[in-house]
Amino acid sequence: MSRVAVVGAGAMGLAAAYHLAKAGHDVDVYEAGATAGGMAAHFDFDGLSIERYYHFICKSDAPTFALLEELGLGDRLRWRVTRMGYFYGGKLYRWGDPLSLLFFPHLSLISKIRYGLLAFLSTKRSDWSKLDRLHADDWLKAWCGEEGWRVLWDKLFSLKFYEFSHDISAAWIWTRIKRVGTSRRNIFTEELGCIDGGSEVLVDRLCERIRDMGGRIHLSSPVEEVRIEGGAVAAVIVGGEDHPVDAVISTVPLPLVPKMIPALPEPDKVRYAAVKNIGVVCVVHKLRRSVSGNFWLNVNDDRIDVPGIIEFSRLRDVGSDTIVYVPYYMPITNPSFGRSDEAFIAESFGYLKLINPDLTDADRKSSAVGRLRYSQPICPPGFLDTVPPVVSAIRGLQIADTSIYYPEDRGIAESARLAKEMAARVS
Repeated sequence: MSRVAVVGAGAMGLAAAYHLAKAGHDVDVYEAGATAGGMAAHFDFDGLSIERYYHFICKSDAPTFALLEELGLGDRLRWRVTRMGYFYGGKLYRWGDPLSLLFFPHLSLISKIRYGLLAFLSTKRSDWSKLDRLHADDWLKAWCGEEGWRVLWDKLFSLKFYEFSHDISAAWIWTRIKRVGTSRRNIFTEELGCIDGGSEVLVDRLCERIRDMGGRIHLSSPVEEVRIEGGAVAAVIVGGEDHPVDAVISTVPLPLVPKMIPALPEPDKVRYAAVKNIGVVCVVHKLRRSVSGNFWLNVNDDRIDVPGIIEFSRLRDVGSDTIVYVPYYMPITNPSFGRSDEAFIAESFGYLKLINPDLTDADRKSSAVGRLRYSQPICPPGFLDTVPPVVSAIRGLQIADTSIYYPEDRGIAESARLAKEMAARVS
């Protein structure tokens, strides 16, 4: 059996380490941060353990179900009927089903029909190869018309991707429409899932099983270098010390790979460095009352500079409080990314009061802010041809991050699927 180093203790890294340890390999997981879990990690939010970045499960997430069952956590999966809303031009509307579309007053009948066809046919489509080379905005305009694009999509793209909003593959947006569209009980009822107790339950169980099988998890231990000898991995350097290995699985963001593995062929380093990402500043508020009664609220209002809010307590049982995530996606080069936590908290709570004028300052119990520099890969048209292969040119080295999921979205399901595949390749 092999000595394997897994770089990164997010969901993908932990799942890979679990499968490796189960196969009898000698496994070490190295994580730069102080906690395991990556984007699925929890924090103590004024006495409540909750994800720093929101997560939900869809009915198509088969790898998540399989992993939960294997870990004895299948009974922790909860399904909830959820609602979607749309805050448009200062008014709250129902959204997400045929009747809400029919009665939405800001679209013509033809635009409604075109949008409805797009949503329905996207759930039936399986071949996305042609969408890979199309611009998402052009594809959506072709389906929904200029009116549909302006009312439903333009703000969502511009407030997530900013200057990159035209450079997004249609396959990327299609898979998001399909994933949520197929997570329904019927055409009128959306149903999403979560883990009772949050993602922490899965992260803790993975860590427990890894350690029980002899694996080791090293927190606050960034890998400084993966050393290559004779075209194969030889060691990882952590804290200035060499740790000999036979194989390495890297799950850190691809742009970090060239510095970590300087012996990679130059064309490969260029390829990894070329993958662009959007950052996120994610504000979480604990409130005494609900904001809109919806789990997901899309927003198109000139006074609000986020494309939506997530009322997470509509999905996961967190007691009597309301938990609301307000994510600010943007390139990290945007000057706003460097604003203080206090500025984001004040501004985002102001947005919530615009959506629900009954909210007062006394309703806000607590707030917290999380920041990620590598939150969402930017997937331009033709991205499929640029995604580096998981199996690298170096023997024993596999490299993946969330961009490898393309066109699927970031999430535990794709992490679990890819982790199992990578572990199976280690001999």
